[in-house]
Amino acid sequence: MKDTHDPRNGTTHSNGTVHIPFTPGDRFRWDGIDVKAYSSTTAVSDRITKQILFHADENLCSEVRYFEAEPGGYSALEKHAHVHAVVILRGHGTALVGREIITVRTHDVVFTPPDTWHQFYAAPDSHLGFLCIVNGERVRPIRPVDADLEELMRDPVLKRVIR
Repeated sequence: MKDTHDPRNGTTHSNGTVHIPFTPGDRFRWDGIDVKAYSSTTAVSDRITKQILFHADENLCSEVRYFEAEPGGYSALEKHAHVHAVVILRGHGTALVGREIITVRTHDVVFTPPDTWHQFYAAPDSHLGFLCIVNGERVRPIRPVDADLEELMRDPVLKRVIR
């Protein structure tokens, strides 16, 4: 597993505790954590960022990431073999999980089962910020191919939200 205790990512104390202070402001940021583009693919909104707060290591088998979509932004439509535990920290929007469209708002929790299509969307008038906890060791996500999209788009409700 990857080493997570990069000294640039907060202060590591003598007992091994790592403290990463939150930076107050319009956007959710943590001191020393790089803000990265969510994805290099053009199939995803360019209005979403990713911060990796904790990488998995021998003591923490999960990775904790924070994503923030600007108003109208969205994550990739994808599925994978691992589960997602998502906690909405800021704003509101919707989430596609399987064939359900769920309204999400601050403090909601969304569990995404393995091998389930999912996508998160910020409302047009709101940021959508969420923690995503995933397995530290995992396979890359699967993005839909044309046949998957055709099948999903047969459902008129899904057709209105999938981007």
